[in-house]
Amino acid sequence: MKADPATQLRLLDLQALDSGLDRLAARRRDLPELAVIAERTKVIDSLRADIVRVETEISDLARGQRKLDDEIDLVRSRADRDRRRLDAGQVSNARELENLQSELASLARRQGVLEDEALEKMEAAEELDARLAKLVAERDRVQAELDSSAARRDEAFAEIDAQAAGTRKERETLAPVLPAPLVTLYERIRSTSNGVGAAKLVRRRCEGCHLELSGADLRTVAASPADEVVRCEECRRILVRTAESGI
Repeated sequence: MKADPATQLRLLDLQALDSGLDRLAARRRDLPELAVIAERTKVIDSLRADIVRVETEISDLARGQRKLDDEIDLVRSRADRDRRRLDAGQVSNARELENLQSELASLARRQGVLEDEALEKMEAAEELDARLAKLVAERDRVQAELDSSAARRDEAFAEIDAQAAGTRKERETLAPVLPAPLVTLYERIRSTSNGVGAAKLVRRRCEGCHLELSGADLRTVAASPADEVVRCEECRRILVRTAESGI
């Protein structure tokens, strides 16, 4: 393949633009904020699940407290009723009086047990409320970090995308003025060579694979016409000769 030396040098310009685009893509892909966002998102999801579990426990406990309060009210009402009968002297039979007093004692014991349970539930509710408040505060803290990281990510994306758009515009201007067969060869090599399709020959070294050409290869390159498109024997990239080539 033939291409005048100036055109081959322009191919290096195309390579520089493509390498710039690759670096921008890598920078966009590897932004530190992305790892932070992924980690904080996992933490947020875990905290939200914990909050739901605690809220469910609080709801279940509140339902149990209401049921317990209803039972305490029922016991108190029954005890009040029996006490009013006793105070009013409505019970004259000794056996019935004994039964009534026994029932009052039993109701008092039952009320004591229920009130102890209610106190335990109140303490448990306070612990759950404190735990929920702590979880919510932690969720809010992590959410703030997540929002901050997302804002930095979006700012970095906007900057990178703007640079990439400018670089692509330069590429779209340059590529069409180069010979189509040369660009096709360059693109084919670039797709299988880590994004580098053309490299300088600098001081007898290929800047694509960073290996020094052997004496025989160097002589072959030196003997090739200036408009001959030569390739590195090691990496098969297009090798562009410059004043720095050392030949």
